[in-house]
Amino acid sequence: MSPRLLLSVLLLAPALAGCRYNFVPLIPPQVEVELPARVTDASLRRAGQELELRARVEGRFEPGYLEVVWFDGPRELGRDSVYLDAAQREARFTLAAPAQGAYRAALSFSGTVLRQLELYEVRP
Repeated sequence: MSPRLLLSVLLLAPALAGCRYNFVPLIPPQVEVELPARVTDASLRRAGQELELRARVEGRFEPGYLEVVWFDGPRELGRDSVYLDAAQREARFTLAAPAQGAYRAALSFSGTVLRQLELYEVRP
């Protein structure tokens, strides 16, 4: 080995020693994520003289009531609820509505509004 190469390596050795980790990176703890219940496959349609709302609740949730509040424009028409648990995840609601209107249905589960559905048969 030539004296020049040996001298270069010896002079660069302290600089190479600075290229190392000064700590061991921490592994973050595993995060437990609990997603809220969500409404899927929701539909609001007219069936003759009635409005029909079908909804399915997905995700992990404590058994409770799925509530619907019916509106025609700003006016509240009524309320209804169905008890849901792991075995019963689907709900069907009906409302007598012989006249056409600007209907809305707000779905809530355990006090949290999850979805609003609209059916406009007339201009709002």
